[in-house]
Amino acid sequence: MTGTLGGLLVVDKPAGWTSHDVVARVRRLAGTRRVGHAGTLDPMATGVLVLGVDRGTKLLTFLVGCDKSYAATVRLGQSTITDDAEGETSTLLGVPDVQALETELRAAVARLTGPIEQVPSSVSAIKVGGVRSYARVRAGDDVVLPARPVTVSRFDVLAVRPARVQAEVGPPVDVVDVDIEVDVSSGTYVRALARDLGDLLGVGGHLTALRRTRVGRFDLAQAHSLEELAAASEREGRDGIPLLPVAEAARAQMPVHEVSDEEAVRIGHGQRISSGAQRVEAVAAIDPSGRLVAVLDETAERARAKVVFAPAGASA
Repeated sequence: MTGTLGGLLVVDKPAGWTSHDVVARVRRLAGTRRVGHAGTLDPMATGVLVLGVDRGTKLLTFLVGCDKSYAATVRLGQSTITDDAEGETSTLLGVPDVQALETELRAAVARLTGPIEQVPSSVSAIKVGGVRSYARVRAGDDVVLPARPVTVSRFDVLAVRPARVQAEVGPPVDVVDVDIEVDVSSGTYVRALARDLGDLLGVGGHLTALRRTRVGRFDLAQAHSLEELAAASEREGRDGIPLLPVAEAARAQMPVHEVSDEEAVRIGHGQRISSGAQRVEAVAAIDPSGRLVAVLDETAERARAKVVFAPAGASA
């Protein structure tokens, strides 16, 4: 494993696994309990899941609020109780006129692009009265979550494909599958986008496939499959786990303040130093040896440490 401080690990989560399943697997492979993730993926989803290992877990709080990118497929003409393919069908209206729908699709997508007010899916992990919303739904409660502001900075339609769904009674129903790519702010539910797209078009909709392609500046090009990690662990033990060192991970994700050795010592003692020019809440303080000393809040004239990685006197 790279370095004693630990680091970040970007995993390509397989379908059918919960985020907790992946964390548990990496704990065994890395031989440490100190593993966490920077934002869950539903079991049906695949793609980028950023994990922190050992002291790399301290960086996760600065990744949770990052924007994200997804590739997804929306089925128009069919709604489900969960807004995705894992739930039972609630309505099956079909799409009687595909050409007319394609004409209206662009306008509906435009209405869901930019700053919007989104009602999260009722089966989300948001807590209502201390209980997860999905748990209340499964217990039979009628849950309607309040809308909240999110931003969809990109909403691209890649393909529109006719499909068919077998109704419980009667012949198959014509629906439409729409392949999309989106860039969204933290807290945006792509399955809620699928639901709302179907509602705007008057036919209903739900998510049938979801792949997260990016979290902040970490994407699929840096991701490792669980099979690759298992093979590396079998060959080299915990040293085979390809961690991104904390300093390199911090450089990739946030602005950098190159601090002197004297400033590094002061930060390690809990003292403040002069802020840089960027005036942002999360800045990586890197010392001359390339070590991540701390993450600083530089919104004021004097920077304070939000998290210290290298206490005064610690070796690199």
